[in-house]
Amino acid sequence: MILTKIHVVISLIGILTGLVVLIGLISGRRFNGWTAWFLATTVATSATGFFFPFHGVTPAIIVGIISLFLLAVAIFGRYFRRLVGSWRSIYVVSAMIALYLNVFVLIVQLFQKVPFLKAMAPTQTESPFLVAQISTLLIFVLLTIAAAIRFRSANLRSA
Repeated sequence: MILTKIHVVISLIGILTGLVVLIGLISGRRFNGWTAWFLATTVATSATGFFFPFHGVTPAIIVGIISLFLLAVAIFGRYFRRLVGSWRSIYVVSAMIALYLNVFVLIVQLFQKVPFLKAMAPTQTESPFLVAQISTLLIFVLLTIAAAIRFRSANLRSA
């Protein structure tokens, strides 16, 4: 129970800080502090997911593995390659896909836990769930493209 609460709080902090970082990327700013918090809490979100009881490989485990890989790429590009050359775009895309995966899982959890949403899509194959997930994916694709274009051409400023 306590692990679940910690995991949820870390996840929400990761999503909120990730949205701030996204705004920074679109405006051509690094937002160094926000970025550090986003990457740290998003790594922690994925890592703590592996502490729950193991019942075989599930979609959640696969998402966690993918997220950790993307975060490793983002961290490498941001801190070790210092956003030089193509690493600027690689960082943006990998970090924003990791953020999207967190939001994807949030939507899954909301449809599982919130009675109103669960009633609308009890098996998560119904159209309200699909519309929520597809529209979120499309929004993230567009925002990630915008962020990659704007951040790539930006004269980087710290904030």
